[in-house]
Amino acid sequence: MTDMNSSSPSGSTVAEAEAFLAAHPEIEAFDIILHDANGIGRGKIIRRHELLSFYKSGRHLPISILGLDICGEDVHETGLIWDQGDGDLRAWPVPGTLVPLHGTNPPRGEVFMTMYTLEGEPMTSDPRHALARQVEALAAEGLHPAGAFELEFFLLDPERDQYGKMQPARDVLDRRSSRKTEVYSVDHLHGMLPLMSDIYAGAKAAGIKAETLISEYAPGQYELTLHYREDILQAADDLVRLKRIVRAQARAHGVVACFMAKPNEDYAGSGMHLHVSMLDDAGKNVFVEEVEGDWSETIRHAIGGLKETMGESMLVFAPHANSWRRFASNSYAPVSPSWGVNNRSVALRIPAGDIRARRIEHRPSGVDASPYLVAATVLAGIRHGLQNRIDPGPETTGNGYDAEGGGKIPADWREAIEAAKASDFLKFALGEDMHRTFTAIKAAEYARVMRTVSEVDFDLYLHTV
Repeated sequence: MTDMNSSSPSGSTVAEAEAFLAAHPEIEAFDIILHDANGIGRGKIIRRHELLSFYKSGRHLPISILGLDICGEDVHETGLIWDQGDGDLRAWPVPGTLVPLHGTNPPRGEVFMTMYTLEGEPMTSDPRHALARQVEALAAEGLHPAGAFELEFFLLDPERDQYGKMQPARDVLDRRSSRKTEVYSVDHLHGMLPLMSDIYAGAKAAGIKAETLISEYAPGQYELTLHYREDILQAADDLVRLKRIVRAQARAHGVVACFMAKPNEDYAGSGMHLHVSMLDDAGKNVFVEEVEGDWSETIRHAIGGLKETMGESMLVFAPHANSWRRFASNSYAPVSPSWGVNNRSVALRIPAGDIRARRIEHRPSGVDASPYLVAATVLAGIRHGLQNRIDPGPETTGNGYDAEGGGKIPADWREAIEAAKASDFLKFALGEDMHRTFTAIKAAEYARVMRTVSEVDFDLYLHTV
């Protein structure tokens, strides 16, 4: 049992907080953030003088904070509300996540936290612990996952158009507007450079290496890539933190950052591709083949496991009603568990490039998914493939949307929920408690959507039936 008064079960130290306060005398307050099953940051804002106490003793938070739906409503079926008397557990700082925030007035910092029982054991409905458990299991097998996420998002005007539709944000530089698909246009990026410069500054302050910026394949859509991490937990932290930075800086510039998977039915949606490789205890990438293009058994088995488990895992990769609007042929979103080389029409892609950087690009996830649960599920799929030496079958060449025999994914959100609820693999991937929590939340959200009378109903039926 951990002594709560003297030792943090997360590994955080008071010395880290003391050094930070000494280095940043200007900071007056801190956002302390716990990420729930939907990836939403929940927590508190504490004052400067409270930080050391947080590092010394943690912070009591209600267990129900991890049983909330997308609207912040209790989901009783998680077993985390009145079954537990809505009691408190204790959240502790995540080491290395204490950073200053860029452009706040007065100056603020932030730190991530993760939940533990009062006895100091990991709280098993915390998504970060689900990922940590898979990382630890791989380490016991002599493997260490490395990776990075890609962040796609839209920048939208706060005002809708005359038809009630979201519209691309005007350039923050000179208020110029464009409704064209400015894909890979460098000149188009220039109009957003003041905002993007603040995003890069925020990332730098937070210790994140945000890298390449592109204009993506829809009006108002952009992509930022992140530096590859040898610690995949840190890669997930980078992604949720960068989303928060983008949202805050966009708001400061008078535009809306949108992380819906599909905000516009006429254009491509936003993905959250995960690039992942596997290192052995000596730091060697075990996915690397001896002869370029002659794929190693290791990477083939990893792909085989990801293919075999993809269908029952799709709720993790596409967790919301809107997520399922992203999947359409010729949309750069995969529609079957296919794999291929240097091919963006498949779900599992081996990118072209330096053989030493051999990796799998996992493409099904939307940007609305939790990176912690996505990474946990991907790592579990790789473990499943390696342990059972699963053959992925022939690679898809050419147009993956026309390929046959690659298997199926659920047809819609409801089917994905039912597949996830019945999945023994997903219980293995997330842990039984996280699996119960996540699927209960999704079922409750599905019920909420289905009982809501939307504008679509009136548009289709008001004057016709």
